[in-house]
Amino acid sequence: MTALEKATGDVVLKFEPFVLHVLCEELRDAQLLHSVAIDSGFRNSGITVGRGGKIMMAVRSTHCLEVPLSHKGKLMVSEEYIEFLIHVANRKMEENT
Repeated sequence: MTALEKATGDVVLKFEPFVLHVLCEELRDAQLLHSVAIDSGFRNSGITVGRGGKIMMAVRSTHCLEVPLSHKGKLMVSEEYIEFLIHVANRKMEENT
């Protein structure tokens, strides 16, 4: 709260979830890993094929959180709401683990 009170610009609370990048030798390996990731709840997972033919599988969850707290130095939410957001972010971190 002290840091927020001193802020003069925009402040955003942001939580980004676990991301695992796996370089795959064959496309079918990436497809298998993708299926396992999706079935395990990592809904934002995907496969990328680079120009050189590099096959990359990214395992990503949907546990993102991005909430504006202040704008131009003015706090836009209550301290109670910030405490709630911290609780939500900490829960997401536990799920991440």
